[in-house]
Amino acid sequence: MTISDRLQDNGGPQDTERAGKRTASCACGGLKVTVSGAPARVYACACLECQRATGSGFAYRARYSRASIAIEGERRVWRRGSDAGRWVDQTFCPTCGTLVYMEAEALADAVVISAGCFTDPDFPPPAAIFWASRRHSWYDLTEGIETFG
Repeated sequence: MTISDRLQDNGGPQDTERAGKRTASCACGGLKVTVSGAPARVYACACLECQRATGSGFAYRARYSRASIAIEGERRVWRRGSDAGRWVDQTFCPTCGTLVYMEAEALADAVVISAGCFTDPDFPPPAAIFWASRRHSWYDLTEGIETFG
């Protein structure tokens, strides 16, 4: 199974207690994504592109079906390639620059939201880490979760 296939896989149960509506927003509040229901998957990704896009050692993201989200506010999109050679659209606020969500060729009916944009300390933890072999040596979030790559 490829990394793209694993991203589409739900990977087991996620937090469904807070399956109502929640809103992710950029730092200035100009771009908001409201979601209904629980995420299909919460994961971390340590691929080099996610490290560059987030300015961190990994991305912490939550995947939702496109039908379960509503987007409001001005946004800009930057298209990049993935390690698998497919396109990924990074969507960010043009005012503050926060990367709020992404869409990917490999995830046709999904929107993947930067989990930190929910500003919810009780947001579900990652159930998997992708490109674990590329993570920083100090990053050891692998106990009890699936690791790929």
